[in-house]
Amino acid sequence: MLEKDYNLIIEQLVEWIRDRVTEAGCSGAVVGLSGGIDSAVTATLCKKAFPDNTLGLIMPCYSNPQDALDAKAVAEKFDIPYKVVELGSTFDQLLESIEGKADVEKSMAVANIKPRLRMTTLYYHASINNSLVVGTDNRSELKVGYFTKFGDGGIDIAPLGNLVKLEVREVARLLGIPEQIISKAPSAGLWGGQTDESEMGISYEELDKYILTGEAEPRVKEVVDDLAAKNAHKLKSIPIPSF
Repeated sequence: MLEKDYNLIIEQLVEWIRDRVTEAGCSGAVVGLSGGIDSAVTATLCKKAFPDNTLGLIMPCYSNPQDALDAKAVAEKFDIPYKVVELGSTFDQLLESIEGKADVEKSMAVANIKPRLRMTTLYYHASINNSLVVGTDNRSELKVGYFTKFGDGGIDIAPLGNLVKLEVREVARLLGIPEQIISKAPSAGLWGGQTDESEMGISYEELDKYILTGEAEPRVKEVVDDLAAKNAHKLKSIPIPSF
């Protein structure tokens, strides 16, 4: 299922990133470093494409402290310049303005504020550095719409968009991403203890097999097809009238 030349894929992705950024009239890349595998791989690819103009942003917002440590470990291992932007107080102030209180709840309306604040921060730094915002979304997440619209989905390019999660892991190992990051449970960091797989209700292995082969248990097919249909609007252009 994963029999591909991933060394070649790495070379192609680096060139693809370089071409897309150059075509946009920009000179570098800005990437959000979450401490997860997707951001680690994306940032490392960007560093290869733009050795002197790749910036990583670590943006804690009531996040697991280990995530920031993992993000710093990647940045330091691959010599990626980075900044830490603490968004907790900004989150509190915005939520208080919206709701009249600053309680951190698990509702998606509240949780989705976090990736949208991160998106705003990424675009600020991209603008002042003449760079593109390089997203970390992979094919598995795009298939089921597992991202926040105008949050982590608010990006300029998505180099991992044609690789399922299992393939991202193959690339990560070849790049030398630390094993503790490769093996940690994927999480969007929306609230404490949140994981991708528990929220989706299926594993990435099940999802990836269905994407790559079209085969899956009925339960998995139902979950994937329902999520894909429900979140299809996230991947479409903004509708406008034709008359």
